[in-house]
Amino acid sequence: MTNSPGAGRFAPSPSADLHIGNLRTAVLAWLFARSTGRRFLMRVEDLDDRTHTDIADRQLADLAALGVTWDGPAIWQSEHPERYDAVVDTLDERGLLFECYCTRRDIAQAPRAPHAPEGAYPGTCRNLDNADRERRRRETGRPPALRLRTDTTEYTVHDVLHGDYTGLVDDFVVRRGDGVPAYNLAVVVDDAATGVDQVVRGDDLLSSSPRQAYLARLLGHPEPVYAHVPLVLNGDGARLAKRDGAVTLAEIGVAQALRQIADSLGYEAHAVGGMLDEFDPRRLPRVPWVYRPG
Repeated sequence: MTNSPGAGRFAPSPSADLHIGNLRTAVLAWLFARSTGRRFLMRVEDLDDRTHTDIADRQLADLAALGVTWDGPAIWQSEHPERYDAVVDTLDERGLLFECYCTRRDIAQAPRAPHAPEGAYPGTCRNLDNADRERRRRETGRPPALRLRTDTTEYTVHDVLHGDYTGLVDDFVVRRGDGVPAYNLAVVVDDAATGVDQVVRGDDLLSSSPRQAYLARLLGHPEPVYAHVPLVLNGDGARLAKRDGAVTLAEIGVAQALRQIADSLGYEAHAVGGMLDEFDPRRLPRVPWVYRPG
């Protein structure tokens, strides 16, 4: 953990160009951080093999064009594998990990206890002995994922916009079968390593916060301040996607994108510096923004 002042962050995954919804969330993350005197960091979440450096470069250029500034160079997850390996090793030494050979289909089809939360891991591989693990390894023919052996089924976090939120904490994956650190582990490790104590992101990720806060506590890290902002939807009420038309900065243009973001938040200023002067979390919209190109 750094001793620097607290920080907020934006952490895009470079699998596709940022659309107006992503850009709006980035602006909000910047406003939250700057309005509270925090540093603002940029983290490229490029651990997945579906990510691309050229897309990341375009994402960073788009954010800079909007006036979103960050402190220090962008942080690339792929440059810090030792961070994740060290934490996985520590959890393993504490007896908190177990091998899992289940696919998503296996989990979905497995019988579960009455009243078990929907989507919760059913514990199939939790208590395998050495012989059972060897049998599962032969049957599946694939390397196992590593799951965290948790001691609770739910955890409560506090969110600036949503209040107290209680969500599922099952035996979640911390390292995938292909050796890639899982999202829930990587974000906790990166936030702690870089002094991030404020997490602002889309409210589709609210349900992942209890797992991450639980893991942070397990590792001795303070729980960050959470603010999950409403998503941007298309005219049909579905999550905005590139197929919805003119949604990327290259298609919209900087001036129009800033105007649309400002209008969606009820701001008169059409530049991020001016939006900062008007920013008040209590006045943020609590419902999704329905985006219509043009």
